[in-house]
Amino acid sequence: MAELDLDFKEKIDADEARRAKLLRKKEKLAKIFYVFGFLIAVYIIFSITMIITGDSSETWYERLPIVGQLFSDTANKQVMGESDDRINILLMGMGDKGHDGAYLTDTMILASLKPSTKEVVLFSIPRDMWVKMPDGGYGKINSINAYAEKNHQEGGLVAMQAVSEMFELPIQYYVRVDFSGFVNIVDELGGVTVDVENTFDDYTYPAAGQEDNPDYYARFEHLHFDKGVQTMNGTTALKYTRSRHALGPEGSDFARGKRQQKVIAAVKEKLLQKSNLLHPGMLASIAMQLKDHFATNVSIVDGLKIWSLFKEAGKDKIHSESFDNSPGNFLHDSVSAAGAYILLPSAGNFSKMTEFIKNIFDTLAPSQLDNAELKIDTPASVEIKNGTNISGLAATVSEKLKTANFDVSAVSNSSKRDFSQAVIYDLTYGDKPEALNVLKTKLGALVETNLPEWLLNDIKTDIKNNPSKIRPDFILILGQNNNQTTSTTLN
Repeated sequence: MAELDLDFKEKIDADEARRAKLLRKKEKLAKIFYVFGFLIAVYIIFSITMIITGDSSETWYERLPIVGQLFSDTANKQVMGESDDRINILLMGMGDKGHDGAYLTDTMILASLKPSTKEVVLFSIPRDMWVKMPDGGYGKINSINAYAEKNHQEGGLVAMQAVSEMFELPIQYYVRVDFSGFVNIVDELGGVTVDVENTFDDYTYPAAGQEDNPDYYARFEHLHFDKGVQTMNGTTALKYTRSRHALGPEGSDFARGKRQQKVIAAVKEKLLQKSNLLHPGMLASIAMQLKDHFATNVSIVDGLKIWSLFKEAGKDKIHSESFDNSPGNFLHDSVSAAGAYILLPSAGNFSKMTEFIKNIFDTLAPSQLDNAELKIDTPASVEIKNGTNISGLAATVSEKLKTANFDVSAVSNSSKRDFSQAVIYDLTYGDKPEALNVLKTKLGALVETNLPEWLLNDIKTDIKNNPSKIRPDFILILGQNNNQTTSTTLN
């Protein structure tokens, strides 16, 4: 093999020298772990509760036919967005009313639903994104709801409209829930059963009501979870999903996201048990809890229609995407004029994020790599790194690319395994547009030219182990989205 090109080594050194290290601890979005899982069920609860809390001269079950009538009324009704085959809902989680910063929506998710395929995509939106505010100035996206409420406006609606304008996407609905609502509902359900994947400890979890304690260390509590199946009450489940500073692998955002998904599934499963849906006292109690902790512009009829459209959607139809500052993602760290930590779009505006959101369902189309148009005429080499925990993904993509006339120079695991979307590092700087376009369009990948520090370190290690390593034309980091494009499955 030829020696590694000198300009490649110079590029590594130059890129490494240019990178400024931000020491500030990253604050990433905690996924809204409770809203979507029981959103639809909430409307069934409301429907039944409206009946059972009405005229006391009849018992609740004597009025149940009205529920059937409600479902019948939804059959011929189209919800907003259904005619365009895309229903968008902004999901928001905030603190508790009556506390400082209660209306800051520290968790935000854009849920996109495609009726024709029953696909659902959840886009996590970081609270520190720096965006245009309703008054024309700029601020963090999590403050829009609070700004509106302070000015006696419907915060959820204003936030929904702001995100819609930012991403140039019609958002028809919003749902907003506070943490107490989640805790109370789990407690009303008698707790939820969760399979804790790993034992972990978090020594810096904020202790409720101790935010201003003069004793700094008294502001935190020690969380400990043992591996195995456990039944959690509302408070414990909330802590389990919100913990972000655990020691070891559970301290990552990827691990926290998995915990949140586990709780979503547990709440949804418990809430939708037939025995619970036919338990009028419990449903009435939950509905009363929601009255004080839940806000939405979704009508009962619309909620039931959404339920009817997506009630058969399995876990394989629900996909998660995140906008953060992880490698190859859409945002980067910065500091505001006032010294606050903020996240800015890497492209200088929201155009790349907008394009990604608009085209997400095309990206999810199965078996795109089997398309005959994949073949290239001009030879190109690519090094593939698996940026996920999906076993065998890199090998599968490698075989597909080889049949398309790509020269796969190496296949390995990336040192970072939290990529939601594939990223191509173009080392030709645009000299091989045909190959670049095929990789970009067929793998749903972002394109970058500057190598991040972690990848530079990976390359240095590779060179140390193999001094004759040849520079490839492209370095391809696979993401979670490639699990759909190659029809591979999780182990």
